[in-house]
Amino acid sequence: MALPLLLAALLTFSAAAAQAQPPPVAIEIPAAGVTQELELNDGSSVIGRVESVGEGRFVFRTTSGVEMTVDVTAVRSLKPVTGHIVNGELWREDPNPTRLFFAPTGRSLKKGEAYFGVYELFLPFVQVGVTDRISIGAGTPLIFGDVERPFWVTPKVQLLERRSTAVSAGVMHFFNVDEASIGIAYGVVTQGSADRAATIGVGYAYERTDDDDAGSAVVMIGGEHRVSRRIKLVTENYVFKGGGFASGGLRFFGEKLSADFGLVMPLFADDTFVFPMINIVRKF
Repeated sequence: MALPLLLAALLTFSAAAAQAQPPPVAIEIPAAGVTQELELNDGSSVIGRVESVGEGRFVFRTTSGVEMTVDVTAVRSLKPVTGHIVNGELWREDPNPTRLFFAPTGRSLKKGEAYFGVYELFLPFVQVGVTDRISIGAGTPLIFGDVERPFWVTPKVQLLERRSTAVSAGVMHFFNVDEASIGIAYGVVTQGSADRAATIGVGYAYERTDDDDAGSAVVMIGGEHRVSRRIKLVTENYVFKGGGFASGGLRFFGEKLSADFGLVMPLFADDTFVFPMINIVRKF
């Protein structure tokens, strides 16, 4: 009795496994200008686009011009990719285009997009796109001492988006900081492409307590310049009453993850020194 029962169980398991297999990937010719990533069941992948579709097979042309005839059953996934082709190679978009090192750019997250990051290894934050033009975020330090936990919120609204110009406004407001209301309200303009752009921001840093109100204007000038497939130069510089900061460094990035490494130097200070800037961001 044991052998027939075992055979029956194996047959039932095999039938269930066959039914659980994912359906074949839908193969369609993309719209003009769309680039696709084709991943095969053996784990290899190529970049290009579907040229024609036949019975059980299709023709895929890579970015280098090679035509491949592929069996539909050999496909693990086929999806559009963002970026552009440089010398036959796909340069994916920077996954963290809405910020320089710390300051926001005029670009906005799209609805449903989000990123989680860490400033200087101990200041985690998250930002979520509520609509294509409105996002909101929050953060709190990992180390804060024997006080009530401080935290901040970062609502942002994109006011204008054109081919090479984006304008946004927002607030970074801190809570539980010595019983004071502290933050900065800003407007920011980014001019240029995803690979090469300048960003100028003007803000008002405020501090309000029960006894006094204080504030100061802040001007930020920044820029980004992509130098290779996965590396971008970034600079972010501030001037405000009584001081300022200058910074520069590199951003390394892949499809979803970016890491910033830079140096920051105070301006107009009696002593000259620099300190490191390390940020890591994961987009979802």
